[in-house]
Amino acid sequence: MTEQAHKKDVPTPVFPAAPVTYPMYDEAAIHNEQAWQTMNVHDPGIFRDDDGTYYVYSTDVQTKAKLTPGVMVRKSKDLIAWEWVGRALPGIPEHAKEETGATNLWAPDVFKHGDTYRMYYSASSFGTNGSLIGLMTAKSPEGPWEDHGVAIRTKSGEPGPNAIDAQITVDAMGSQWLLYGSFFDGIHITRLHAETGLPAEPGFGKRIAARDKATREGAVEGPYIMYHEGFRQYYLFVSYDSLFRNYNVRVGRSDFIDGPYVDFNGRRLDDIHYMPQSDVGTKLMGGYEFSEGEGWVMPGHNSVLREGEDWYMVHHARGKSNPHWPYLHVRRITWTPDGWPVVSPERYAGEKEQPIPAELMVGEWETIVHLPEADTAVESEKISIQPNGTISGSAFDNGQWQLDEQSATLSINWQDKNGESRTAVARVLTAWDWERSVPTVVFTGLDDRGIAIWGKRTKE
Repeated sequence: MTEQAHKKDVPTPVFPAAPVTYPMYDEAAIHNEQAWQTMNVHDPGIFRDDDGTYYVYSTDVQTKAKLTPGVMVRKSKDLIAWEWVGRALPGIPEHAKEETGATNLWAPDVFKHGDTYRMYYSASSFGTNGSLIGLMTAKSPEGPWEDHGVAIRTKSGEPGPNAIDAQITVDAMGSQWLLYGSFFDGIHITRLHAETGLPAEPGFGKRIAARDKATREGAVEGPYIMYHEGFRQYYLFVSYDSLFRNYNVRVGRSDFIDGPYVDFNGRRLDDIHYMPQSDVGTKLMGGYEFSEGEGWVMPGHNSVLREGEDWYMVHHARGKSNPHWPYLHVRRITWTPDGWPVVSPERYAGEKEQPIPAELMVGEWETIVHLPEADTAVESEKISIQPNGTISGSAFDNGQWQLDEQSATLSINWQDKNGESRTAVARVLTAWDWERSVPTVVFTGLDDRGIAIWGKRTKE
């Protein structure tokens, strides 16, 4: 490739300013909920109110302290600085506690119909499918909430799905659907009555994702569906594997809201026979660690926010140094030219998608390759991107690169260790380097096998 020069028609990109940061592993805040901000967040469901306020509703967790149940609520004006609101409920609804034996409430999702806010919460006992998804309503996203009973229930030991991890999604025609499920019989979807918010038909609906139960890889949960009008595709996000060891986020897409959903390689997300099961579902991210700063493990149970052309993934992750502490993460989602979502290597700090001059690619980088089978946090590897269009070091050694500056689309070509020609397409973003506390540029994309690749420039 010829040397790539910065074109005069590409404006200087805007980098995010230093965002507010919160201390990690903050022992002083254990009993001070007002100081929790992004701490003690698990299974976050994102909701944007009409006035532009963002709300996150999450599973009840409290590190190193006696748990107080009731659905945690936080809010923000910019997706960066978060404020503790309180608990939506005074505790576990009595009927839910009696029926399931729940000691806390899980994975809430809020949806607005007309002028009414609907909150779907999960009550269950860990490791069983004796569960229910309850429905509450309110006239404000901060409550007070009124109980409207049970949307769907499953009984412990009986065949079928697990009634937890609800999401209310809307198809291209405006119909509402309830998406739910965890382990057991996989992920199910059923149509709702718009006026009641309850299932339109009896039963559990249709199974759209599942994994082989006979292996330790059989976990799939935390489903979330979004529709992209530009690609005319529905995208099903799910979380795989152990919540406490190797949790990770996968995605598949479909022409129809009730499937079938397939991954980058055309494998169906409900295929329980393909082996290894770790190869089913396009893996967007798992645990990772750059050379500086805190590593993050067990990221997952995401929700998705769309604002016009801007998309965000909202998920929890645990600090590698002490994985007992879960935190809220927000990341920008961008899209490959062929319609696959990929997520930024860095948490959101206010950056926008914009043209990127090729000269900003030149320098020292750290890369992360999210292999589908990776069970532990992936450690970064170093590469050098040269102005003459070559790459040296690590996975892309002896490779070549080219950037479409206007679309900020990066193309990489290289030969792998087996001598096979490989390609990858990524999007380049400005970002805040949370590990090093400086602005930088990053890339995120997929290679020709559907493996997610990340890069972060660490030195010009």
